[in-house]
Amino acid sequence: MTDQVTGAQALIRSLEAAGVDTVFGIPGGAILPAYDPMMDSTKVRHILVRHEQGAGHAAEGYAQATGKVGVCMATSGPGATNLVTPIADAHMDSVPIVAITGQVASAAIGTDAFQEADICGITMPITKHNFLVTDPAEIAPTIAAAFHIASTGRPGPVLVDISKDALQATTDFVWNGTPELPGYRPVTRPHAKQIREAARLLSEAKRPVLYVGGGVLKAHASAELKILAELTGAPVVTTLMALGAFPDSHPQHLGMPGMHGTVAAVTALQKSDLIFALGARFDDRVTGRLDTFAPHAKIVHADIDPAEISKNRVADVPIVGDAREVIADLVVAVQAEHEAGRFGDYQEWWTALNRWRDTYPLGYDVPADGSLSPQLVIERLGAISGPDTIFASGVGQHQMWASQFIRYEKPYTWLNSGGAGTMGYSVPAAMGAKAGMPDTTVWAIDGDGCFQMTNQELVTCAVNDIPIKVAIINNGTLGMVRQWQTLFYNERYSNTDLQSRRLPDFVKLAEAMGCVGLRCESPDQLDEIIHKAMSINDAPVVIDFVVHQDAMVWPMVAAGSSNDEVMAARDVRPDFGDSDD
Repeated sequence: MTDQVTGAQALIRSLEAAGVDTVFGIPGGAILPAYDPMMDSTKVRHILVRHEQGAGHAAEGYAQATGKVGVCMATSGPGATNLVTPIADAHMDSVPIVAITGQVASAAIGTDAFQEADICGITMPITKHNFLVTDPAEIAPTIAAAFHIASTGRPGPVLVDISKDALQATTDFVWNGTPELPGYRPVTRPHAKQIREAARLLSEAKRPVLYVGGGVLKAHASAELKILAELTGAPVVTTLMALGAFPDSHPQHLGMPGMHGTVAAVTALQKSDLIFALGARFDDRVTGRLDTFAPHAKIVHADIDPAEISKNRVADVPIVGDAREVIADLVVAVQAEHEAGRFGDYQEWWTALNRWRDTYPLGYDVPADGSLSPQLVIERLGAISGPDTIFASGVGQHQMWASQFIRYEKPYTWLNSGGAGTMGYSVPAAMGAKAGMPDTTVWAIDGDGCFQMTNQELVTCAVNDIPIKVAIINNGTLGMVRQWQTLFYNERYSNTDLQSRRLPDFVKLAEAMGCVGLRCESPDQLDEIIHKAMSINDAPVVIDFVVHQDAMVWPMVAAGSSNDEVMAARDVRPDFGDSDD
């Protein structure tokens, strides 16, 4: 069935056919033709953001919370370049988004026309794929291809740049939701021989660790992971991008590994004889100094992206495949090992793991002056809000405390910028998550530095009835940078002080943007104010938590250091005895 339409109409119909219900964006000259037919759509809701960066992060938050492809839209030139940061963020964290940008008329491309930018060239290193469309007949098949590429294999961002004349010209609309893409065939089924070898190694190992990355969440494999973990009895560590993939409360869970991971998780990897990596990429924040990482461990590395296998650490058993299918096949292979009488004996290993876990638990000091501890704030937020709440974090100390002191029992309840470490992610990502999951409580946990980068999206939330809740962990400084200055720069606090005069007043700022503004400055107010915020569901709520400035994130492995040098607290280096203990 064909129908004569403009390219702009073809774009909107394509979005509808792809199942899009929400688009975050801002109109402008080159993309303007698309905004006229969007006004007539009964299926696509457009949310007018206040900055294109907010549109991109909102699309990310929507995608991470719902499991669907997030969509953002911007005009050419600066509109498109303002999407670069969220596109890079989505690329690093494998988030499926489609960014649609207007481009100057095809005859003007390459002439430095008004608001022209080569956004395809600019984003080539940070997109899974991108397209420049100058023929209106190519709009529908390109949109179909973009959604397929973004959501299959290793998910990621796809950019579609459409020239203005292509949007204005007429074409026959034909939708084919299953595009033919020669050369694009992601491998999802793992090789059976590799699976059997991995199961054999697991039964022979004495000190195995299941090292779980964000790929397990992308594959919707949390249930399968739990079955595998309980079948093997092996300890589990979940990276910053995988929190919630395995319940924090599970006795086999050691916590998060890496620079600010638990001592037990960091040390388990370091002392292991087998690392079973599932949807993880041996990121530098996990491995520390790579040449000293897990020196006695064999590596089983399963990932849907073959480029990740052996990229940082050579795999003894490489497995390319979707994490859900990999884990399901592993369960069968491990069961076969058990039926043959081959069981892993991890008793001594668990004795050591439990000793480390009991000796070096996560904790924090209560400020002697009676001021508010940031860790306490975040701990109480998690406890009061409950396990179904979605938390979107900014980047810095508050991000690490949110990863440490909130218990994540369910998948897709933790959103953060892991790979890129993008300040300003939290508020728009929370907005996107709430737009996609309107019946779920969504908290943005932000620092006062991050918050001042994208807080204008609170206006978007207010006018579009998206009642997110924002917790500003306000220590008046760029906290993580200050921590490094304390530890490595002789307490020379160069350009990290943000609020010597309490500017801005976050409560007044929130109220000016149509939100409810609250402030908490002492522990005895804490629970009451959180409960008050939880009771307000008809407007966004912002709480200014004024916290102690000198709180630091522990444990810590300094950048460039070996994980053997993990510090449980300042000047506290755990003693683990010999390499097998």
